[in-house]
Amino acid sequence: MSSNVTDPRAPDLRDEKPQFVLPLVVRIERDAPPARTDALETAARAVLEILTDDRSLGEGEWAQVMTDWQDARIRKVVRRARGAEWRRAEALPGITVTGKEAEVRVFPPVPLDGWPKELAKLQVSGTDLDDPAAPGPVPEGVAVLWLSPALDMSAGKAMAQAGHGAQLLWWAMAEDEREAWREAGFPLAVRTAPRDDWAALTESGLPVVRDAGFTEIAPGSCTVVSAFPNLK
Repeated sequence: MSSNVTDPRAPDLRDEKPQFVLPLVVRIERDAPPARTDALETAARAVLEILTDDRSLGEGEWAQVMTDWQDARIRKVVRRARGAEWRRAEALPGITVTGKEAEVRVFPPVPLDGWPKELAKLQVSGTDLDDPAAPGPVPEGVAVLWLSPALDMSAGKAMAQAGHGAQLLWWAMAEDEREAWREAGFPLAVRTAPRDDWAALTESGLPVVRDAGFTEIAPGSCTVVSAFPNLK
């Protein structure tokens, strides 16, 4: 299964629709930045949280814009904030998701050229985070978002890609699988795939994110393969 984030040069009916973007803001304080993997995992869960929030469903206040966003190309942009910038972002409607240390706030989609001023002034660059220690083995019973070992992505770009991977996985699940995953709190892990396993993963039939190539990497690049959790 491929992401509907595809080569922007290819004709696509979704391009004729109004374009929206899902904003994510990661908190990066100068003296206490989060670990990279923690930030990626928190961003992925933030996407799942807004997809399943009551305000995004049915007659909820975000439902129409969530539908409009998903009917066009699926875009996510990660920006960074600290101090007063973060406090201003938290004052806007959205959902803050916390990881071990990371904090990510996700907002309902906005028009591509219609960002709220509090978010528009935030920087996209500067999200180059590191892991102080290796992330360790994948815990039992979690979904795994396998990152391409061949691509060099900034933390912000990788956070957006992890969000795509989580979203594709959610779409691919049966209703009972979704409910079990949601009740468990969306347990997931983000890891870089072993180089020797990557080709097989991309051909396995699991959900695959193929990037549109708007930033950093070439169009059509496989960035993430999403593996289902075993919650039984």
